[in-house]
Amino acid sequence: MKTTTLPVALIQERAVIDQGARNAEANLAIIEARVGEAARLGAKLVLLQELHNGPYFCQHEHVCEFELAEPIPGPSTERLAAIARANRVVLVSSLFEKRATGLYHNTAVVFDADGSVAGKYRKMHIPDDPGFYEKFYFTPGDTGFTPIDTSVGRLGVMVCWDQWYPEGARLMALAGAELLLYPTAIGWDPTDEQAEKDRQREAWILSHRGHAVANGLPVLSCNRVGHEPSPLGAAGIRFWGSSHVLGPQGEFLALAGTDAPEIVVAEVDMRRSEHVRRIWPFLRDRRIDAYGDLLKRYRD
Repeated sequence: MKTTTLPVALIQERAVIDQGARNAEANLAIIEARVGEAARLGAKLVLLQELHNGPYFCQHEHVCEFELAEPIPGPSTERLAAIARANRVVLVSSLFEKRATGLYHNTAVVFDADGSVAGKYRKMHIPDDPGFYEKFYFTPGDTGFTPIDTSVGRLGVMVCWDQWYPEGARLMALAGAELLLYPTAIGWDPTDEQAEKDRQREAWILSHRGHAVANGLPVLSCNRVGHEPSPLGAAGIRFWGSSHVLGPQGEFLALAGTDAPEIVVAEVDMRRSEHVRRIWPFLRDRRIDAYGDLLKRYRD
């Protein structure tokens, strides 16, 4: 079998959080430099972390944060399109979208290697947990679990909290996605005991490995890194990095550390899913006649 490899890169970064209104400009400048470096390393597909233009503002609820949102297309998409075009890479970004007055989304925008917008995905599952008050800011997405066609393949792009739901990954696979990609922003409460921190990080990685195995697909997950204090005066979040690339049997192709910015590079064998799905034909053996109750909230 002829092997077709796709060089990929994840830009795990510590966000610039202290330049106020200039945060987006400062972070996009870093992204431009990192994507250029990734391209020089041979990457053809580059994944950025969730809400990469600034700090993770969802640690509190305040109307001032809506000033960070922008339309799509808008200034950031213009800048990111130019970065993709200059480096001839497919670029997966993550933006705070202002769709209309009072209507906002957490949106991944995919740029093809010529700088054109290949498509976008609006985050479907929205959390509301201590330190992650996203329901205050984001309306659940309405784009569905629809892969985005690009020059390097059909991408099943989802965002962070979506990573805990096997239904989303499965629907992307059933629609022909060739890779699953997750921009993320997840980390520890610094006051938690180390054992709890370890359990949370390992569960997060395990969920991605499960998506890879269950669907016979490579998985790319790019997380931010570093401590971001809470505007509420709490301990804040220490983002645990650990960005990774998995093969279609859940095997690690690359894994970043937990403490520092890093460009994670790997080569993905785009033909391997065909082989894996022949020996593990999970899609063939699905009992679609017996899954109707999945549409219920709970089986009482």
